Amino acid sequence: MRILKPSEVKVMRTRLGLTQIQLAELAGVTQAYIAKIEAGTADPRISTIGRISKALERATTEEKRVPVEQIMALPIVAVKSDDRIEKAIRLMKSYDISQLPVLEGEAQVGSISEATIVHKIAAGENMHKLLRYNISEMMEGPLPTVGKDVDVDVIYPILEHEPAVLVMEHGKVAGIVTKADLFKLAGKLRTKS
Repeated sequence: MRILKPSEVKVMRTRLGLTQIQLAELAGVTQAYIAKIEAGTADPRISTIGRISKALERATTEEKRVPVEQIMALPIVAVKSDDRIEKAIRLMKSYDISQLPVLEGEAQVGSISEATIVHKIAAGENMHKLLRYNISEMMEGPLPTVGKDVDVDVIYPILEHEPAVLVMEHGKVAGIVTKADLFKLAGKLRTKS
């Protein structure tokens, strides 16, 4: 952490959109003291300017934080394990998605992806027979899950190896994030800068 000069406090505070009162609360000092530091009429102790610098650094980090709920897709398009593969293909085509969670009530029991279906066909499976299979006969393991308040940075490495991540809230599926949803973040970051 870099200790700010007293003359930098106002610049950082206003850049972050904080009021003097908000910064004072974050740093554990009074608003009047922040005003004096910014006006150049107070010469703060190094420990005080350190607390103010730390508060501004935390605010900067929070400004950059993006919870997954801001980019997750809704509604959740899902299938049940006793649905047919034909239904999964129809849903994937209708919603232009490449994977579906398999849910039984609120619980995720697996997933099905177009890659799995294509792999079966490429391996010689009769497509007409395959369409009549129950999803339980071809489903893969469940998709990874995260809480809706988790920072988007946490799911980057997961999506390198998984097709999607389910977003959970109070034990229920609240949304889904795929690799394509990460592009929504680019738009959000552009509007912030």
